[in-house]
Amino acid sequence: RIHIPFVLQPYMDGLKMNKDVSTAFESHFGVLNDPRIKRSKLYPLTEILFVVLCGTICGAESWRDFVLFGKEKTEFLRQYFPFENGIPSKNTYARVFAALNPDAFKTCFIDWVKSLQSILNDVIAIDGKTLCNSINKQDNIPAIHMVSAFATGARLILAQQKTDDKSNEITAIPKLLDLLDLKGQTVTIDAMGTQKAIAKKIHEKEANYVLALKGNQGSLNDDVRLFLETEADKVSSTAIETSYEEADKGHGRIELRKCIASSQIDWLKQKPEWAGLKTIAMIEETRQIGEKTSTELRFFISSLPADAKQIALTVRAHWLIENALHWTLDVVFNEDNSRVRKDNAGENMAIVRHITLNMLNNSKTSFKNVGLKALRKKAGWGNDTLEFILKQNF
Repeated sequence: RIHIPFVLQPYMDGLKMNKDVSTAFESHFGVLNDPRIKRSKLYPLTEILFVVLCGTICGAESWRDFVLFGKEKTEFLRQYFPFENGIPSKNTYARVFAALNPDAFKTCFIDWVKSLQSILNDVIAIDGKTLCNSINKQDNIPAIHMVSAFATGARLILAQQKTDDKSNEITAIPKLLDLLDLKGQTVTIDAMGTQKAIAKKIHEKEANYVLALKGNQGSLNDDVRLFLETEADKVSSTAIETSYEEADKGHGRIELRKCIASSQIDWLKQKPEWAGLKTIAMIEETRQIGEKTSTELRFFISSLPADAKQIALTVRAHWLIENALHWTLDVVFNEDNSRVRKDNAGENMAIVRHITLNMLNNSKTSFKNVGLKALRKKAGWGNDTLEFILKQNF
């Protein structure tokens, strides 16, 4: 039983009023094992996590920021948890996040994401991002590289997997896939992740895939390229079953994209090696900026039917992981400049930023003409906005 000092009694009504948020928060993150020894647990782990989460929503980035935020918002925070001993020091935040088990934290994150909404028939884009300032030269520890799974339609990060560098994405992606329920989804990965074992795992999880091709797949890329380029040049080709075109204009440029798809791949000697492979596709992208015109061809293999429109829109959705996730983490959350790096702290704070971004994206539709950066300010300036975001997600 928690003892509430007399001075905190005025806040008890508020605590009861917002118990749904605190109960839900504890149900997802209260199961985390506190890494501290008993005598140093003056501040409950749940309260520490709650301050960091709320502070990150409102723009806090450093341990010192969380202390300042907590002290300014103590009255608000006590609507959810007692904070009997007030707000801890920056050293406490640093020690806790350095010692906290990131795998357990990641498991809590995934459990919480599942509670937000059911992701149906979505494109799940998988890609990696390096946290540039997380490198620790003194201890010879490389920068953290996080591979994330992003539901492009729902704009939700579903899971993440840490790896030491970009070259290890091939080993991280299967681990990431194991964390996800992919049945009925379509997974997209760039050329580095186009591996037979990865395609097999996606197929076994009853999902579809659209995988980019480049030179790292042996002769597969060359064979697909030669076939589709040859068929595309023919006046009438029975091999090209569907085609789709779309155009964009803006910011002084015109982009034209044409996709062709074919399921006539029995000739492809590598076909049996790729589980579920049904279709090969080519996207021709022409970009005109002023008087300058450039054209790029990209090639893909897929377990989807030969529907050029579906494949083209799926490929386009994949790039949302760059624009709606990686770019946002850099520009809105200043992730590349974060110097939090000791032990597990860098990975744990990356998970906190992912939680926060999900919460903001899940709430943003209720704030007309307010971007993510402005929404963070609004939450920091007004308790009503912060309370609304919490209630929308817990």
